[in-house]
Amino acid sequence: MVNLAIEAVKEAGDFLLDNFGKIKEIHYKGDRNLFTEIDKGAEEIIVEKIKIKFPRHGILAEEGERKDIDSDYLWIVDPLDGTHNYIRNIDIFGVSIGVFSKGRFILGVIYMPSSQELYVAEEGGGSYKNGKRIYTSLRENLKECSFSFDSSIRYSPKVMLNSLGKLAQEVFNIRMFGSSARVLGYIAEGKLDGAIEYHDRPWDFAGGVCLIQEAGGKFTDFEGAYPTPQSIGYLTTNKLIHHKILALLRDSL
Repeated sequence: MVNLAIEAVKEAGDFLLDNFGKIKEIHYKGDRNLFTEIDKGAEEIIVEKIKIKFPRHGILAEEGERKDIDSDYLWIVDPLDGTHNYIRNIDIFGVSIGVFSKGRFILGVIYMPSSQELYVAEEGGGSYKNGKRIYTSLRENLKECSFSFDSSIRYSPKVMLNSLGKLAQEVFNIRMFGSSARVLGYIAEGKLDGAIEYHDRPWDFAGGVCLIQEAGGKFTDFEGAYPTPQSIGYLTTNKLIHHKILALLRDSL
């Protein structure tokens, strides 16, 4: 499964790079939520590979593919994470695949095509970037920590601005990248110390759960529970500061 996931994200990533700056159509699937024919094309590349190699496995993909989602093995796919960056020719975008089985995310692969960064993790096997073992940061003092925060503040401004304000008082600084794949990779290799996302769907974060946990981090919902394919939103950190940020979020909520 790992080999297939790596092959799939690389092929989809090459497709994204080949079409970067060449979008012909932009479609709306909600309030200021866009997708393109490139999203669909990348998804087709990945889904076809999964169906051929693992026909009995389930698939949940962002752009519409739904197949046997109660299967023992569920592939959760984001073929183009950072679509709005991609549309504006900002090269912060990635491809993300996670596999969920028997209550656990057992595999995570993220590929950032522009920089050719490949993140890979299997449960129990550690996390790697381009073949080199990676680890989350060891920062415990919040005043030294850098966080990523959800950019979709328009969906729940009252709650999110409250949380953002409290977080800003506690940490060193806050960033918004417009790509969960980018953020989750940075946390796994210790460049960021944590991320808060209120509205991310399973395809946004599935590739990062196993990756961050195998790198030494922690990944939960806002109640501190392990995420599932039904989860919306999450907190992920280097583990050492997780309880502090959970407490901050609970006060905000």
